[in-house]
Amino acid sequence: MPVNKKATKKKVAKKVVKKAAKSRSVTSLSKKKKRLKTTAKKLKSALQKPLSKISSLKKIKIGSESGQEKKIITNQDEKEKIEKTTVAKRMRKSSKKQVITLPQPPAIEISNYPKNKVKNILVSQPKPGDTEKNPYFDLGKKHGLNVTFRQFIKVEGLTSQEFRAQRIDILEHGAVILTSKLAVDHYFRICNEMRVTVPEGMKYFCINEQTAYYLQKYIQYRKRKIFFGHGTIIDLVDVIRKNRAEKFLLPASDVHKEQIVDFLDEVKITFTKATFYKTVAADLSDIKTLTEFDVLVFFTPVGIKSLKHNFPAFKQGNTRIAAFGYTTAQTVKNLGYRLDIFAPNPQNPSMTGALDTYIKESNKR
Repeated sequence: MPVNKKATKKKVAKKVVKKAAKSRSVTSLSKKKKRLKTTAKKLKSALQKPLSKISSLKKIKIGSESGQEKKIITNQDEKEKIEKTTVAKRMRKSSKKQVITLPQPPAIEISNYPKNKVKNILVSQPKPGDTEKNPYFDLGKKHGLNVTFRQFIKVEGLTSQEFRAQRIDILEHGAVILTSKLAVDHYFRICNEMRVTVPEGMKYFCINEQTAYYLQKYIQYRKRKIFFGHGTIIDLVDVIRKNRAEKFLLPASDVHKEQIVDFLDEVKITFTKATFYKTVAADLSDIKTLTEFDVLVFFTPVGIKSLKHNFPAFKQGNTRIAAFGYTTAQTVKNLGYRLDIFAPNPQNPSMTGALDTYIKESNKR
């Protein structure tokens, strides 16, 4: 029977291929085993060494049936880089809302003058209406006091000629900061006298809600951009920052609170401080003597200066002087008077609270 040479060659070729495949599979398996052993040794040594002593970044592949890979970062430099990136991100997030903290004024020293009984108090403010609630009325009822109100200062608006001397263009400013109703009145008065039409797009930043609603006297409230805080300029920090592209105008008196200017400098906005009105001493000729009052209460440096102006021969003696605010307290001392009561203080943020504490101690005897 003849032999089929072609079929024989095919069978021989198949056998050779099978043997080669088997040898390759055995070789690949042995190589895989060797790689796994090497990987296990590297993992073991990497886990045993301290992280600080490992100087290079090692990527270790762990073979598995699914072919997944795990990455172990063993480089101290890489770790520090990640930490720095995290800190930088936190700083960027925190920088969006910076906390404005203004420097605290120095502590005020109070006199140790004997706390004699208090019966009559003179408050250097205008008398409130009969129906108006006032904490001084409550204080008087509580301690059986006679409370007298008398304004020691008065406000006079600058003339348009005096305002022009400051060389301030109102229309260069796209926003105005209003700290009181007086500021509102004199801002619009000067605009009217100088025939300046306030644009409808003007933005108003008011220190409190009352001042904001007072704008209705001059503008249509609903059609304007009006923002207000809750009593302090710091309440407006976020909304001012959002409008920092604007140039702000700050209508003020000749005697204003430097804290507001310090705040605006801290926020780093472009603003112009302009004097629209001035505070001067009032005529107090209707008061014959001050010796009938046990306590005189002041709220501004100009009020203390008015005391000196109207009563140059006044000697303090047993009359106690109460001052609200650091600048007012300093003016009391600078003019040679004795400071007996000061507010705000850590225990009493209000003047009535400070008076209440003082009177409790002085009248208990």
